Amino acid sequence: MQDTSKQYDAIVNTCKSLFIKKMTDYGSAWRILRLPSLTDQIFIKAQRIRGLQQNAVRKVDEGEVSEFIGIINYCIMALIQLDKGVAEQPDLSTVEATALYDEKVAITKKLMEDKNHDYGEAWRDMRVSSLTDLILQKLLRVKQIENNAGKTIVSEGIDANYQDMINYAVFALIHLNEK
Repeated sequence: MQDTSKQYDAIVNTCKSLFIKKMTDYGSAWRILRLPSLTDQIFIKAQRIRGLQQNAVRKVDEGEVSEFIGIINYCIMALIQLDKGVAEQPDLSTVEATALYDEKVAITKKLMEDKNHDYGEAWRDMRVSSLTDLILQKLLRVKQIENNAGKTIVSEGIDANYQDMINYAVFALIHLNEK
């Protein structure tokens, strides 16, 4: 599990680096996005990954890696929005947003470590395409919860689904890096 922790941190550092660069370019413009908008952005990225996995021909020269990074960063933004609510104007500095990013990653990584302990790192035997499908399934669940105004009877909340998507995307990137 020690390798997983190091690999996880390396993936997250790549994602965080891009997040910080985009914060420098655009500020926290993403703070105006409502949760369904973030969910839809993640859905678009997951659908594109699935298309890349299924189609022999690619017309845009970007692969799965950049899309999985996007999924991770949008999920972290969504987790921040869940806590802070939607802003009418960009309201976070790069330093503040990065601190919130780190906080969400720490909680999500702890969840991964707990689940890895219980599941015995079963994800290592999964295909990237299966991880993509699980992300899409989580997205459909989140969309349904959003359509139900956040009400669930027995299901975990939206935050747990975003955390699972982050972890599945990290696992996919670990697999892609090992190829």
